[in-house]
Amino acid sequence: MEWTRVTITSLFLLVALGFSIAKVEEEDPEYWRRQARENLQQVLDRKLNANVAKNIIFFLGDGMGLTTYTAARILKGQLQNRTGEETVMTMDTFPHVGLAKTYSVDFQIPDSAATATAYLCGVKTNLNTIGVSAAARNGVCKTQKGNEVTSILKWAKDAGKSVGIVTTTRVQHATPATAYAHSASRKWYSDADMPDAAKKDGCTDISSQLIKNVDIDVIIGGGRKYMTPRGTKDPEYPADFTSRGRRRDGRDLIKEWQSLKLGKVAHYVWNKTDFDAVEPETTDYLMALFEPSDLRFEVERDPSMDPSIIETTEKAIRILQKNPKGFFLLVEGGRIDQAHHDGRAYMALHEAVAFDAAIAKALELTKAQETLTIVTADHSQPLTFNGFPFRGQSILGKSPLWGTDMLPYTILMYGNGPGHKLVAGKRPDIRNTTTKSKDYVQFSAAPMKSTSHSGEDVAVLARGPMAHLFSGVQEQNYIAHAMGYAACVGADLRHCQGPVEPPVAYSTFPTDGVGSARASAAVLSSLLSLLLVLTLQRRKKRKRTFCATDSEAFGAVGAKHFLLVALEQRMQEERATCTGLSSSADHNLPQL
Repeated sequence: MEWTRVTITSLFLLVALGFSIAKVEEEDPEYWRRQARENLQQVLDRKLNANVAKNIIFFLGDGMGLTTYTAARILKGQLQNRTGEETVMTMDTFPHVGLAKTYSVDFQIPDSAATATAYLCGVKTNLNTIGVSAAARNGVCKTQKGNEVTSILKWAKDAGKSVGIVTTTRVQHATPATAYAHSASRKWYSDADMPDAAKKDGCTDISSQLIKNVDIDVIIGGGRKYMTPRGTKDPEYPADFTSRGRRRDGRDLIKEWQSLKLGKVAHYVWNKTDFDAVEPETTDYLMALFEPSDLRFEVERDPSMDPSIIETTEKAIRILQKNPKGFFLLVEGGRIDQAHHDGRAYMALHEAVAFDAAIAKALELTKAQETLTIVTADHSQPLTFNGFPFRGQSILGKSPLWGTDMLPYTILMYGNGPGHKLVAGKRPDIRNTTTKSKDYVQFSAAPMKSTSHSGEDVAVLARGPMAHLFSGVQEQNYIAHAMGYAACVGADLRHCQGPVEPPVAYSTFPTDGVGSARASAAVLSSLLSLLLVLTLQRRKKRKRTFCATDSEAFGAVGAKHFLLVALEQRMQEERATCTGLSSSADHNLPQL
């Protein structure tokens, strides 16, 4: 009873305090009406862009589920000294929004490999496999052969467009790798990561496929150590043994890439100074690998050594857009997901804010009439947003409500992960703990070394040519086909072959309940129409000829008689059906 009284009092205080911090203008209902009218008019004035997409920029926020998206929006506003909730992200301005179902062929909740194969290759597949159909098995090389599927990056290259990859992870990681590689295991980054059986059966590592499978114009990310021979010192961390080259076959794939580009202006860079010196107007190819593995988190990035995702996105676009046929660019905010896996919401949200800034830069450099820009996530993370926080309260702070154990908790928590801790059988007391630091690990309900993903649908946002194709709830593999159609790359070239003929509409009538009655009404209507036509034709014929053979008369009368009989029988059946429905106790007719 005492706890109930405390809870009610707390809620009362929350409501009272909430009203006290509300903006005065928001207390005026006309404020909200005016805002809604303006937004409504914008939607009414919107015109569909049915152009063929010259360019496609595909932004992939790894692990950026709807909770992350919302929390990042609030953080972005709070970093600008605003309350945050009303902030407009760049991706919020995209006019067309849909949802994608992310499950893989074998699991309800997928990984980044299976999802990338869906949205890039247009085919759903199994967990941990990239660029192959579901007929391939995780880690089994022999099942890979003959089951390879190509990506929209390759479709675009085959169509004469320039293509590029920008990521904040290693360029061999699941998302970027699926754009160019086929592998029964997403973990085969170099030959040192492959089992001997796989190499014996003829499979090759992802890094070697990077420079072989598709002629990629721009490659930006991390992953130096998977490209060089075992023991090769890293240019940035020469004393760090974990950063040294891993390849056992002795190949230096960076030098091989450079030799393949002889006669072209091709640059390999590993630091920001050399990166900044690259002139997009005169550059044909760029490979930029800024770290031995994944790039640093945005808040830990050394700006003198590594460019931001904003800068790498801009450089890629400026190089690629020289092609008069257009380009395809994949930009991945890959460390959003990795921060979530560590249970560090601070890091994940700052990565998402930087990701949104890169989207803004891309829109600044391109034209909506010719560039299809898409933003989505591959999957979500088990992040929860809870606790009745006040308006404008730090998204990284603590809920003003406490748990029934009389202990506070954070607004953001995880369903599982490394943040599960118990002290004397109870949750840790965080009253004197700073939860807004980059190293703070949010509490999780179930203990795991790393968070799992979560399985809810993810948002798909689009602007530009044929962006309206990305509305509604779709399977995730639909995305690749819609992009291909919009840009006339891949197998479906109808969009660039003139006006598309509307498909023939086929009606499939339900077989029970009200649907059955509607179907029967349609049949009756058809029979009546046919009877009327025959009757009119018969009258016209009489006026023209005033005579008819016995067989003609019999034919007309017989047809009419047949239809009348059929019509009468059908009406009797309908009466019986309707009687049965009205007497049934469990039918689903609406109550009028």
